[in-house]
This record gives sequence, C-alpha cells and structure tokens, in this order.
Amino acid sequence: MRTQVAIVGGGPAGLMLGRLLELRGIDSVILEARDRDYVQQRVRAGVLEQATMDLMDEVGLGARMHREGLVHEGVELRFDGEGHRIALSDLTGGRAITIYGQQEVVKDLIEARLASGLPLHFEVSDVRPDPETGVVTYTHAGEPHTLEADLIAGCDGFHGVCRSAIEEVLTVYERVYPFGWMGILAECAPSSEELIYAHHERGFALASMRSHAITRMYLQCEPDAEPWEDDAIWAELDRRFGMAVNRGPIFEKGVTPMRSFVVEPMQHGRLYLAGDAAHIVPPTGAKGLNTAMADVALLASSIGDDAKLAAYTQRALERVWRVQHFSWWMTSMLHRMSDDPFETQIQRSQLRYTVSSTAQATALAENYVGLPFITA
Repeated sequence: MRTQVAIVGGGPAGLMLGRLLELRGIDSVILEARDRDYVQQRVRAGVLEQATMDLMDEVGLGARMHREGLVHEGVELRFDGEGHRIALSDLTGGRAITIYGQQEVVKDLIEARLASGLPLHFEVSDVRPDPETGVVTYTHAGEPHTLEADLIAGCDGFHGVCRSAIEEVLTVYERVYPFGWMGILAECAPSSEELIYAHHERGFALASMRSHAITRMYLQCEPDAEPWEDDAIWAELDRRFGMAVNRGPIFEKGVTPMRSFVVEPMQHGRLYLAGDAAHIVPPTGAKGLNTAMADVALLASSIGDDAKLAAYTQRALERVWRVQHFSWWMTSMLHRMSDDPFETQIQRSQLRYTVSSTAQATALAENYVGLPFITA
C-alpha cells in the first residue's frame, strides 16, 4: 500500500510536519537515524519566534511551552560598554519570543506522535530515497523495508541523505564565516532577564539562557578553536560584556562554525526539502529552527494541491532569503569581521543608528520576533 508522505528525519521539522499532516488526516511515516534519547537530548536552538509559538498552539502542543518557556519582550544590544534595549513587543504590536529549547519542542512532538500510534521509527539506517518514484528503502531493527510514497519530505538536516539524492539539480549559495561560536551551558542564574548581544573590539559575545537556573553564553572565536579553560571563558565574557557575569559550574562547552547556506530548488520529482536540509543560517538571528517550522507549515498546507506544491520552492525561498539577510546583517554588525578599523567604525555607526532610530529598531524587532509564516 502506498504511503502518502514519507518523512525522512525525526527532528523538529519532520515531527512537526507529521503532526500537521495527522491533523489533516494525511498518512505519514517518520524515519529517524538516531535513537529517541539522542534526539530528545541534543541541545540546539532555544529561541522561538511568535509564529512558531502560534504553530505549537495550533497543533495543540503549546501548554508546556507556555508553562515553562520564558517570554521575552525585548533584547539588548551592548557596545562601547553600554546596553541599549530594543523593545520587541512595543515595536511589533505585542509580538514576542519565547526561550524554550529545541529539545523541549522535540519532546512534546514525540510524545504526541507516540500517543497517536502513528509510525515513528528510530535507529533507521541505509535510507535511500528515490525522488522519481517516491520509493524509500531503509533498514530498521535489522530488517530491510520499502515505502512507496506519494511524496518524500527531506527533513534530515544538513548532513542527511535527501539533499544528496538530488544534488545534480541543485544550485548552492554559501558563505563560510572566518570565525565560530564557543558556547557554554552553566549552572547559574542568567546575567540578564533578556538576551544580550555584545559588540566588542575583541569579538562578539551573547548572553542567553535555558531557564532561570541555566545560563547559555557564547564567545566569538576561531572556527577551529578548542574550548578554552573555564576561567579563561569567564574572564573573556566579563571583558566583552563590560560587566561581571554570573558564574557557575560549566557542564557543556563546544565550538560551532558559522555559515550561510541555501540550495535551490528545494524540490525535485517527489522529494521536497525542508529545514537544515535546504538552508543553514548563522545563529546570530536565532532563525534556524524557526525557518524549518516555516518550511513545513508551508509544505503541509500545499500537499493535495499540485499547483501549490509546484510553487513550494519559490514561496519558501521568499522567506528563507529574508531570514538569510537578517542573519547576515546581525552577524556582520556584531562580530569582529577583520582587523580593518574602517569596518569597526562602520559597525559602531550601524549600532548607534539601530538603537537611536525607531524605524531601524522596528526593522530589527520585526525580523527578530519573526515574519508570519507563508501558507497556502
């Protein structure tokens, strides 16, 4: 029997697509390479845009997010030793962001999927999607399987198999940045009630959080750097923020490289890419998870209408490139891009204009809380 949709990837994009299809009465099977514990515990994005929050409510899974998430109505830009608040909600008619980890979104989606009794297979290997026929072969629990699907959704991330299955038809747009982010998770109260984005002559820093008791912080570093000793990290955070940050035991640290990446088209034959399989943004604008949710909201609303499916790439990329521009702009404004003092002065001018101009602050706020999702 032919399955309507084969979803390759059991991360937030694939799980949300499965949930949206379930509510529309469309059959789907979700295939995930990792085990359930890994998927639920991998720490990734933590900022949900207003539209992602609304989508969680729409699919009936927003209760824990509202109960445990931290709603933020502003962010701080810090430079030259001073902080400047961008009032997100005031500038966008009440829209906001919520700090709620990607792993928590995944837990909510997995529990809903399992409660529905619909197919969700972990520890799947040897996945081979055929974009021409819609057939997906794979191995699960040591046994070979074949799915015949009307549509294959490639939600398997940047390193997944779906994009490579259509690589011969893709145009790739990419920018690799000459720095990375050294990130830590520490057991201490956040140093601020809202996120702080800091520009400093030694490099960028970000103060974020996962809860009232867990701090998430980042430092710009060399892309191939090894994580520093704890004392060196704390000293550099103090220096770049121009203030003493709260300290506690660091229980996780690592370095993330920075890149912008987009492929076009996002579809070929019966295969449709969504999320990191089709595009990557530097994390400065907090857009990765949210853009993946925008993709699957559009894809789910298009299934069943050939004309809308044919236009999936064009419509998805309208939002993807807007997000790419915002992420590039935030990255280039806040990071040490080179040793050129002219560039540093341009950054300071841009920062001063952003915090003093209502129009520019509004543009930042609108993009940061997120543009509406495009749906059919």
